Amino acid sequence: MKKIVKVFVVCMLLGLTNASAQTDLEAITATLNDYLEGTANGEPERVTQAFHKDLNLYSIKNDTLSVWNGQNYITGITPGRKSNRIGRIVSIDYENDAAIAKIEILMPGPQRIYTDYMMLLKIEGSWKIVHKSFTYVNYPKS
Repeated sequence: MKKIVKVFVVCMLLGLTNASAQTDLEAITATLNDYLEGTANGEPERVTQAFHKDLNLYSIKNDTLSVWNGQNYITGITPGRKSNRIGRIVSIDYENDAAIAKIEILMPGPQRIYTDYMMLLKIEGSWKIVHKSFTYVNYPKS
């Protein structure tokens, strides 16, 4: 009987761990979608919700590091102005309270595909994007 109880307890613990992991994955996905949909639909408040207040964006311009303040990035989003950008989450990897995600965004205007690498942390129970680095490639007109 003791063995059955031990097996039951182990199964319950594994089940709780799995349920918790699914909840974190859903929360990370929701945070990334706030960023993707907020930028695509002119909803700066959603991007504000996704970004940590101290976030910076990093890229390379002319072979030099370029740093862009996250709050300035959000200020550049015009409320209600939709864009034709199409974003998708490529991958999410996380452990405990840290995550990394890869996002691709198709930009029809300048005909570019951006790749964003996001670092997220679970702060006070909420997943926030704390770092964004990005690059892009031009694609030919069809």
